[in-house]
Amino acid sequence: MSRPIHGGNLSWAARLAGCAPSELLDFSASISPLGPPCSVSEAIQAAFSLMVAYPDPQYGELREAIAQHHNVPIDYVLPGNGAAELLTWAARDLAQWGGCFRLTPSFSDYDRALQAFGCCPTGIGLLGSEGWCWDWDTALSGADLSQSGLLLNNPHNPTGALFGRSTIRPLLSRLALVVVDEAFMDFLPPSHEQSVVEWVEEFPNLVVIRSLTKFYSMPGLRLGYAIAQPDTLQRWQQWRDPWSVNVLAAAAGVAALSDTVFQQQTWAWLAAGNEQMYEGLSKVSGLSPLPSCANFFLVGCKVSAVALQAELLKRHRIYIRDCMSFAELGDRYFRVAVKTTADNQRLLTALADVLPDLESAHAR
Repeated sequence: MSRPIHGGNLSWAARLAGCAPSELLDFSASISPLGPPCSVSEAIQAAFSLMVAYPDPQYGELREAIAQHHNVPIDYVLPGNGAAELLTWAARDLAQWGGCFRLTPSFSDYDRALQAFGCCPTGIGLLGSEGWCWDWDTALSGADLSQSGLLLNNPHNPTGALFGRSTIRPLLSRLALVVVDEAFMDFLPPSHEQSVVEWVEEFPNLVVIRSLTKFYSMPGLRLGYAIAQPDTLQRWQQWRDPWSVNVLAAAAGVAALSDTVFQQQTWAWLAAGNEQMYEGLSKVSGLSPLPSCANFFLVGCKVSAVALQAELLKRHRIYIRDCMSFAELGDRYFRVAVKTTADNQRLLTALADVLPDLESAHAR
């Protein structure tokens, strides 16, 4: 079985660990450990009888819930079969321009989607010798920006960097199309988040894509949405298959967005969990975690991250995400999700157990 491109491939990891997938502690996929919320489970059960009929092709109830959540008109909302489906249509739009920029390292699905439409993007390096940094003026110099697009994820995956609104807004007047993937923005409380959704009505060249599966712990349902001006979304609707969102996912989305108690619980958990994880990783010899505003950390490693991943699976049944699919990172970085206090400590203890042996072997 080939090495997975994405995290969360429990079948692959379980084979390496020699156990059942259910016995693994999975830090490879950046999914909240708190959900799904009870409100989502109840909504799915209540919607079960609706499976005998096709979904509402307009997804009126779900679109209305999303529109109210973001205070935008309903015709600015398009639900999709996960953010991945919507990124495909965004890539088709981006490919129509003379050039496309995207940050590196970047989520591998970006290149998959862009290359499917004949677009070879230009990378803008985010990681420097002292951590993550960027310089838009230098990175974009020499390009005809009026004929170029930008695909930006914020917070950035896999570094956890957060771009302020003041950094993004000037780009909207320079570039032909700006697509902002905000899949992890939900993890920031309103006082800290930097979403640009509120600008979509002002800028026809802005598209925002969100995911409902990471924050609410339901990646198996596949649910995301795009917020953009109606002309853009009507064009995408003509490209894609009908009924992209199933009735259970639609019901789950409506329930999730209204669950303010779960949202508050998640923000409180992450504030404490991030502090515990960052401090713990920083104290482990041979590791260099980057600060992160999201529910995951990118960690520099003095030994092979692939070897570390294998040893953690075999000795502790713990699954971390190697970064081999991020071409700019390779074998000296790994990524870990933030989980419960007990699970975070289990990972930290396992790392402290495994790393000295790998360092010793590497020194020989």
